[in-house]
Amino acid sequence: MNKNFFILICASVFLVSCSTLEGLRFWQSDEVDPDEPKELTAFSDQKNISIDWSLSFDGDNQIGSFEPGFSSENLFFADAEGNVVSLNADNGKENWSRQLDFLAAGVASGFGIIVVSDLIGNVIALDQSDGSELWSVNVKGEVLSKAAIDPKRVVVKTGSGELLGLDKSSGAVLWSYRSKLPTLTIRGSSSPVISEDKVFVTFDSGRMGVFDINSGFPLWDSAISYVSGSSELENIIDSDSSPVVDGGLVYATNFQGKLNIFDIAQKRSVWSYDASSFYSPVVTRGVILVVEANSGMKSFSSKNLEESWSNEDYLNRSLSNPVSFKGDLIVGDFEGYLHVIDPLNGTTIGRKKISKKPIKTLFSRSNSLYVVDEAFNLFSIRI
Repeated sequence: MNKNFFILICASVFLVSCSTLEGLRFWQSDEVDPDEPKELTAFSDQKNISIDWSLSFDGDNQIGSFEPGFSSENLFFADAEGNVVSLNADNGKENWSRQLDFLAAGVASGFGIIVVSDLIGNVIALDQSDGSELWSVNVKGEVLSKAAIDPKRVVVKTGSGELLGLDKSSGAVLWSYRSKLPTLTIRGSSSPVISEDKVFVTFDSGRMGVFDINSGFPLWDSAISYVSGSSELENIIDSDSSPVVDGGLVYATNFQGKLNIFDIAQKRSVWSYDASSFYSPVVTRGVILVVEANSGMKSFSSKNLEESWSNEDYLNRSLSNPVSFKGDLIVGDFEGYLHVIDPLNGTTIGRKKISKKPIKTLFSRSNSLYVVDEAFNLFSIRI
């Protein structure tokens, strides 16, 4: 479907997915289509990309809210149809599987459990060793992103903007916080991040909040960006990307907003740059990298915060989330290609088509890169 038709759909309802927003345009051109994906260009191939193993699962993964979880040598994965599996991360062989109802997001893993959420608001904890159900609690709202887990708490955020702290042993709701939800928003949600007994989370209002993990008490919050348009559509400033906590700083992005850096000790923003992004920034090798909503890429020096390079080779190619892997930047695109980018200069140094479907989610661990496409094919990649 042509992306231009989506503007007719979203006048008063939630938008279908993050990836549709980049196509919103109010004009047409007989000569140049502003939404036309850029053709791939030649590059200097310096990386060997191979598929170690792949598995196919069921459902539609348009939002890209399904990520694998890990524990030791095991990988945990779930699909939209409710299939939950434990796999050997090295060879993809199944340890156990379990069938649940239709799921909205998965999988969080940590401290002996995995957590998934279904379409009617049930948050479900399973034992990592055999998949047996430990508890299930209904949080009265669809959870569209994976949970965060620490030794005592499981923290989830619902699509309606409510943040909840659950008891890790029983699932009992210990505290909750409800953010103000804008009139118009994107269907999707960021995951909370736990660091040093604090929960860092971004909201659809374009703000980032910090909470005490034990009590849920709000410690401080700040705007990633402010609305500046004249219509509800122009004022969509959702942050559907999780914050990145690194070295006493928090990095956050939002749609039609900014790349913003917050100092945790000072509890305030210390730098920002106009940007529109659905994804968390990547902090690696002395640079800060962001993939924008139009699939352009920008890099900034982490020392002086000056722009290092920009890359428009992949405009409108619906890039996936970027990940840092073995010192390189990896992204996927709508044609099923993986691209390896040198983070120091922005040049492409590797490429391989691994799927016939759009790449939705990348996740790196140890010496392997894991890729999930729109049709719930899971790939283990070696570079």
